[in-house]
Amino acid sequence: MKKLLMAAASLAFGALATVSVAQAEWSPSGPIKLLIAFAAGGGADTQSRMIASAMEAKYGWEVIPENVTGKGGLNTAVALKDMPADGTAIGMIVTETLGYNAVAAGNPVTPDQFTGLSTTAGFQMGIVAKSDKGWNSFADVIAAAKAGEEIRFGTMSPRLSDLAFLLGDANGVEFNIVQVRGGRAVMDGVNANDMDLGFMAGIQAKGVMSGDLVNLASALPVPLELSPEAPLMSDFGVDFTGDGFFALVAPAGLDDAAREALIGAISDIATDADGEVNALLQRAFGGPTLISGSDLDAKFAEDAAAAGALLEAVSE
Repeated sequence: MKKLLMAAASLAFGALATVSVAQAEWSPSGPIKLLIAFAAGGGADTQSRMIASAMEAKYGWEVIPENVTGKGGLNTAVALKDMPADGTAIGMIVTETLGYNAVAAGNPVTPDQFTGLSTTAGFQMGIVAKSDKGWNSFADVIAAAKAGEEIRFGTMSPRLSDLAFLLGDANGVEFNIVQVRGGRAVMDGVNANDMDLGFMAGIQAKGVMSGDLVNLASALPVPLELSPEAPLMSDFGVDFTGDGFFALVAPAGLDDAAREALIGAISDIATDADGEVNALLQRAFGGPTLISGSDLDAKFAEDAAAAGALLEAVSE
């Protein structure tokens, strides 16, 4: 075991050394344009602008954020894919952008048109209700629906609407699915009693900790960090999940030195315990989750395949 640990440590040091050298040798030829796929004020926008500021402060790179919103990140992806692959153009999307959203839209972009840099954090996607509903688990929701109660189920994307449909279908009930724009709109709808429950991707953390909201189920393949006792969607007959990650990408063809330098910068900023980005990721998303390089490329490909299977399941 000691030899294995030493070998792992050596590999980790070698990887860090490679990134460090690449960072030292590479710098962008001009300002870096950072396209942000989602609207100002949201989780993607806030962390993107913090990352841009940290890159400028730590590395001296000029980074210019620009919101290119719409179609679940596809507008950013379409704009980014034809930009120079030299490190001066990157984008903040979510893994769903190149997965479900692209597949459902007829593949205006595909994963192979991008160079994966790194994720920053994963969604803590849960199915959430107000505590005063008296529900402790998604099983209580199913029971209420079977007793004749109309259940208004809030979602923030077509993918999540499909998952809500499958949850009802698998359990012999029909939900009134209300799709709105963004997780905050779902939370506002639940808090205002315009929705009975809904998918939320981490924004519910403060409400859950205060006792005002409850995570009824995890939409991840694993338990939620804040509510590990909450069941999984697979416990209710749905094997698809609502997991996802914030991800930074560049156009396809980015050279290795630029890729390694950008990955290293993102990693350093996300894991800096004294930095604003790390504090945000800890507070809202349970901490940084870094999937980088070829592993991120593989994640995009896997999500695209899973999206096809989900769309097929919904159409049956």
